[in-house]
Amino acid sequence: MTSVEELKLRVRELENELIKCKQKRCTAIPRIDKMSAEVVDSNPYSRLMALKRMGIVEDYEKIRTFTVAVVGVGGVGSVTAEMLTRCGIGKVIQTSHYYINISFYHSFQPNASDGQCPSVQHALTINPDVQFETHNYNITTMDNFAHFMDRISHGALQDGKAVDLVLSCVDNFEARMAINTACNELSQIWMESGVSENAVSGHIQLIIPGETACFACAPPLVVAANIDEKTLKREGVCAASLPTTMGVVAGILVQNVLKYLLKFGTVSHYLGYNAMQDFFPTMAMKANPTCDDRHCRKRQDVYKKKEAERPKKVVEQAVEEVVVHEENDWGIELVSEQTDQELQAASGPVPDLPEGITVAYTIPDKETGTSEGETVEETEQSLEELMAQMRTM
Repeated sequence: MTSVEELKLRVRELENELIKCKQKRCTAIPRIDKMSAEVVDSNPYSRLMALKRMGIVEDYEKIRTFTVAVVGVGGVGSVTAEMLTRCGIGKVIQTSHYYINISFYHSFQPNASDGQCPSVQHALTINPDVQFETHNYNITTMDNFAHFMDRISHGALQDGKAVDLVLSCVDNFEARMAINTACNELSQIWMESGVSENAVSGHIQLIIPGETACFACAPPLVVAANIDEKTLKREGVCAASLPTTMGVVAGILVQNVLKYLLKFGTVSHYLGYNAMQDFFPTMAMKANPTCDDRHCRKRQDVYKKKEAERPKKVVEQAVEEVVVHEENDWGIELVSEQTDQELQAASGPVPDLPEGITVAYTIPDKETGTSEGETVEETEQSLEELMAQMRTM
């Protein structure tokens, strides 16, 4: 007699097959071989290619050559994968321990149910040009960790090459430390992201092994004190989650990914988000020479050697040329006819602005903008009469 577990498994398989059939019927976007800036209804890349036409990105079509590994498909990870798909990334490798929960996922995929993760099928309906590779396992175990490292180092679009970037969208320190260890050992650049348990703040961080601080260089207290993370969670209490905060963090994460891969703008080393005050702090952290991760210390030594061998840039100080007249017997000097007070009055008031913001121009007050000199009274005389009067003076 068939067991209940086997029946449940069979029902789940049938449900997955049904979803796949629905997704195939919904997929109406054909594959596109080449991105184009032509504005037509059949071209989904016209607005993306407009970034190239406007001079923001030198070559946007290069996005199709990159491979990004997204670890975790929760509130941040699922939105991140969707955004990368809409941006036309070449390949996405998704790794997650748990199937997605409907509380995170119902807006991303209305047909989803608890225990299923149809993110790939949904993403293909958005952009069938993107290649996907999915793995559902816990990366902190020995066997899965070895496979995870293999996919990072050999899973790119070009066979045998490493991925271009790893994105950490996990919700626990154990998984973050596993990603940190793998990336330090492979010298793989990655970006870490996170949202607080009260769901009103988050952050992203670019980590370049050996150059910037890794996750173990300045670890949270739970990692530094070697505390078991499971003991911190109260039974029956779940961390808060806001789709708005998840969307903001995923947005700034993907924005940083695009700036890094396509080389435009300023790539943030660390960018925080505080929803309570709408505060976005930024900073950069250097690697810790006494980091507990030996691979991190090894990458620091390699980075220091490269920096020592790199030729130093000679900064030439601009010498201000003093204009000297060959002859100035009469001591003639050019001076302004207006004092500083008069210039300030003519320029108008300057509002109080935050640091780094200046006004392009000011509007002078009507009272201070008028001349205080002598004025001529109005008269009914014509211009010819006034000119005749001046000749007799």
